[in-house]
Amino acid sequence: MLFDFSGKVALVSGGTSGIGLAIAQALRDAGCAVTGAGLIEKEPTDASGITFATMDVTDASSIERVVAKCPRLDIVVNAAGVIRRGEEHDPEVFRQVIDVNLNGAMRVAVATRQRLAATGGSLINIASMLSFFGGGLVPAYSASKGGISQLTKSLAIAWAAEGVRVNAVAPGWIATPLTQGLQDDAARSAAVLSRTPMGRWGRPEDIAGPVMFLCSDAAAFITGAVLPVDGGYLAA
Repeated sequence: MLFDFSGKVALVSGGTSGIGLAIAQALRDAGCAVTGAGLIEKEPTDASGITFATMDVTDASSIERVVAKCPRLDIVVNAAGVIRRGEEHDPEVFRQVIDVNLNGAMRVAVATRQRLAATGGSLINIASMLSFFGGGLVPAYSASKGGISQLTKSLAIAWAAEGVRVNAVAPGWIATPLTQGLQDDAARSAAVLSRTPMGRWGRPEDIAGPVMFLCSDAAAFITGAVLPVDGGYLAA
């Protein structure tokens, strides 16, 4: 065990699948009491020890109901997100994606701020490679993840006096349901791999370790950082 979060309490939005679930599982394995919150279609596998709650990040009252059930919060992870590849040039689809990915992260942050301040806790946002460059088929996703990067920096400044650290992890190309379309497209998958020096798609658990580091005392003087975890993609 690299980290010990015994006695800590975490809330992971989007914690029912993909990267969010991997983070929830890793925190659980490190002794943290974890609530994985999201739109639950079916309970995930390897779910023992995690409390799952239905939460819609576009609905502030839904978030508040889940937060009210948490006795305290030491860690909050904003991992809820959607992508509508090829559809996001439609202004209504654009609005919907922004509302989940960016506005939703802000709603969760505001709803959990006081609890994090009470414990000197950490907020971790999930950014993206598309926080750094554009995506022609996904303008809303790209804009939302660029916004997540700036939101992270802004909240880090605003909340530092309260003892709350705010950071982000920017995953590279990770094999999750969100990227299944790219994985299934042989040409586009090959393009991703050709620019990734480590030569493989990332796994959701590759993101969990960096998140846990940023939540730990080992990162006590880190706030406002956006950490790429991309197999070297940005360096290529």
